[in-house]
Amino acid sequence: MQQTDTDTVKAPPAGKGQSETDKESLKEEMTSILEECRMVLPGMQALFGFQTIAVFNQRFEELPASGANAHLLSLLLVAVAIALNMAPAAYHRIAEPGRVSRLMVTRASTVICVAMLTLMLGFALEMYVVFELGTGQQLFSVAVALFMLLFIGAAWFGLPFLARQRMRRRSR
Repeated sequence: MQQTDTDTVKAPPAGKGQSETDKESLKEEMTSILEECRMVLPGMQALFGFQTIAVFNQRFEELPASGANAHLLSLLLVAVAIALNMAPAAYHRIAEPGRVSRLMVTRASTVICVAMLTLMLGFALEMYVVFELGTGQQLFSVAVALFMLLFIGAAWFGLPFLARQRMRRRSR
């Protein structure tokens, strides 16, 4: 029996210590991708709004040039992340209305990962700016930003990558 794009394939019954999993259809994958984009977008927009307002705050003038430049770069990175996060929905509506292909799902997943990477960089830079303004200690601010970069990178990319590797090893 040939599998189509919309078929759901169930894994064989799970053995002891294993969980049962279902393979999503392409339509379900695309629905999940678009829902994930919708969940992340409000947080991105809130961060972008606060970043935009910060430029008009009197304390912004107290930032050293490195802090102001980092803030503007962070603002740009968050704007790019928002645009990338919204791209899968636009692509779906314009390029492949009424259908879902493996290529579209793969591209959408890649674009979301790039958006999250861009957001991670923007967030870490913004942490540098906040700590630079709050403490006046550039080295400490860099350390905080690097910590956040590593922490978010581990949470968003490292742990999921390790889980995927474990699942691949188990399925062999």
